[in-house]
Amino acid sequence: MGARHLFTSESVTEGHPDKIADQIADSVLDQLIAQDKTSRVACEVLVTTGLAVVAGEISSNGYVEIPSLVRKVIGEIGYDSADYGFDSHTCGVITTIDDQSPDIAMGVDKGGAGDQGLMFGFACRETPELMPLPIMLAHAITRRLAYVRRKGLIPYLRPDGKSQVTIEYEDGMPMRVDTVVVSSQHAANVKHATIERDIINKVVGPVLPKRLIKKAKPIKFHINPTGSFVKGGPMADTGLTGRKIIVDTYGGVGSHGGGALSGKDPSKVDRSASYGARYVAKNLVASRLCDRCEVQIAYAIGVPDPVSIMVDSKRTGKVSDAKLTDLVRKHFDLTPHGLIKHLRLRRPIFRATAAYGHFGRTEASFTWERTDKARALAKGV
Repeated sequence: MGARHLFTSESVTEGHPDKIADQIADSVLDQLIAQDKTSRVACEVLVTTGLAVVAGEISSNGYVEIPSLVRKVIGEIGYDSADYGFDSHTCGVITTIDDQSPDIAMGVDKGGAGDQGLMFGFACRETPELMPLPIMLAHAITRRLAYVRRKGLIPYLRPDGKSQVTIEYEDGMPMRVDTVVVSSQHAANVKHATIERDIINKVVGPVLPKRLIKKAKPIKFHINPTGSFVKGGPMADTGLTGRKIIVDTYGGVGSHGGGALSGKDPSKVDRSASYGARYVAKNLVASRLCDRCEVQIAYAIGVPDPVSIMVDSKRTGKVSDAKLTDLVRKHFDLTPHGLIKHLRLRRPIFRATAAYGHFGRTEASFTWERTDKARALAKGV
């Protein structure tokens, strides 16, 4: 028997307060970039009981009627009734927007990075998407929570919710699902036993791979562990942009540079270089030059070229990490301008990223998920 360990990742639904904030911020970005591709946007959002606050620095030739956009997004998520504790029809909206600092603009206008910082990308062979399995299953559960709510399959569910999946690994390979935690906001006067049965049968069951369910070691379920989750959304928990960065990325696998993604136009390397690092890592794994890969890229504000590039194949590389790093430098333009151009980031595609993760998804607009460099990388060895 090989070495065993447990690893856990979480996801949250689009109705989680922090994700409401992310989706509003990225909707503002999308509307501006649709009108002016060179819009500079750093949008931050706070949501709380009956109120959304939109702040930040924006320089653009476009215009957004922010209060109506905020209410539209909140309604589309599902908060369209006072019964849910947050109502798109009646919530207040406060805006406080300034221009982008001219000191920052001076460096960005020359093609430099919009800030200093370090970004990480990751890929592995655990799933067809070349993503860690725990975060992909956690996302699948929260997506399914939203689906059964919208379709009326579990009509008493409300928009706020989260999931957590623990996988048992043996010698670094996922072997079985150990624990599943699901919490979902619900209507009052629904019995806990009903909620538990419906979520296990209609939400979790359809998305867990059968090969990972072992009769000898049954899955441990924790469904709404406190027993009740009636009060939810911004009424129960203030939401902020950028507070779910581990949910947004790899579920705690690998490293994270600390920068949030949502609400930022692609001149901000927090966003564009995070996508670029994932693109590099996924292509390296797809090329079969390694089975796991973490890529770090770091920048100085106003400077186009990265100050460092690092590839760590976690001892799975067919060649040295130094050779892999040389291949990356040869085949990828990791300047902000190069990333924006190659990944076509000046498009209104960002609200879709703001729930259920920025990585491991098959949407055609998620160009950083392509593996079009894999063959060239393999030939480069």
